[in-house]
Amino acid sequence: MATMADVARSAGVSVATVSHVLNGTRPVLPRTRQAVLDAIDELAYTPNTLARSLVTSRTRSIGLAVSAISNPYFTEILQGVEAAALEHGYSLLIADPHDDPEHERKVVELLHGRRVDGLIVAPSADPRKLLALLGRHSMPTVFLDRLVDGIPGPTVTQRPDSTTGDLVREEAAAGRVPEAGDGTEASDGTEAGDATEAGDATEAGKAAQPGEPSVAAFRFDQVCAENAEPMAHLVTHLVQLGHRRIGLVAGLPGLSTTSERISGYRHALAAAGLPYDERLVVHGDSAAEGAERATGALLTLAAPPTALVTANNAMTIGALRTLRTLGLSVPDDVALACFDDFPWADLFSPRLTAVSQPSREIGARAVRLLLDRLEAPDRPSRTLRLPCAFVHRTSCGCPDTPSQKGTLS
Repeated sequence: MATMADVARSAGVSVATVSHVLNGTRPVLPRTRQAVLDAIDELAYTPNTLARSLVTSRTRSIGLAVSAISNPYFTEILQGVEAAALEHGYSLLIADPHDDPEHERKVVELLHGRRVDGLIVAPSADPRKLLALLGRHSMPTVFLDRLVDGIPGPTVTQRPDSTTGDLVREEAAAGRVPEAGDGTEASDGTEAGDATEAGDATEAGKAAQPGEPSVAAFRFDQVCAENAEPMAHLVTHLVQLGHRRIGLVAGLPGLSTTSERISGYRHALAAAGLPYDERLVVHGDSAAEGAERATGALLTLAAPPTALVTANNAMTIGALRTLRTLGLSVPDDVALACFDDFPWADLFSPRLTAVSQPSREIGARAVRLLLDRLEAPDRPSRTLRLPCAFVHRTSCGCPDTPSQKGTLS
């Protein structure tokens, strides 16, 4: 088995130079770096990661804690995280917190015990125990998909230009929480093409208990998709088709994704001059089974909705099951539009009109944020928010034409 000394002899450099190339601990001339890489390839040298971790205090591993890994949305996020981690020479350790705060704390503690260099977490609806644990151990962490309220620092967003369609950055005051449909953010010095925005105020950042650290005391980064505006677009589309009673099957209470999508729903109704009826908003708890119950409650109202919007793909499946059980046809009896696209949405009959989230990109950006944090622990916190796309199909009641996909501004 080749050693680092063998690589150094083959490349005509010192062992220290080989170490610098492998660990990135000092700049190396491009031609010298290439000579080392060529020698590594020729000798099939495999670095001793355990020995390296003892020297560098780094294991080149990332812990990923996301619930419902079987959900296609999180599966695609996982693929984005894995590809980006591998590209930068990191391995991945995965755990499922099951959307339970206590289990979340336990699995994150286990990942920390495996000496991961940093964590990427989709936080539960009540992350107070998680935040206390992360703060106590000063663990570099990126939150994805669900935002934690109270993260300090400037923010930036990325939106399509109304003329060219190219993605451009918009800026707004740091720390400001935008209203649904508001397009202002704040500069944070991120590289061109980064997408960020402050999250909607939610219960996710519940006040710390006595003796617990405040979330503002630590530097966390976050990445997610837009939520309010894409949801508003779905509702507005149904309004334009003539619907006046539109039901919403919302997600698990306390999650930022849930509150933001409800905010977008309400914003669209207000813009259309329609009253908000709380009876038309039910929680499916982000799961198919919960959505079955919630959809049943909506459709048995004295004045049931003529259209439904489901707030994630698992709940779309639950809603469809209930519609089938009740013998209702989509879109003839009830129109349907979904937040979350998935690979087989175009195979349903009718084909599902949906908002498509940039799930793989969310995963890749989470890795980039974490590596930036590892490189510069004291840099300002960042919250990246990426645009979604509207995929126009037929479950909303529109004519059967080829799927049309456009980025939502």
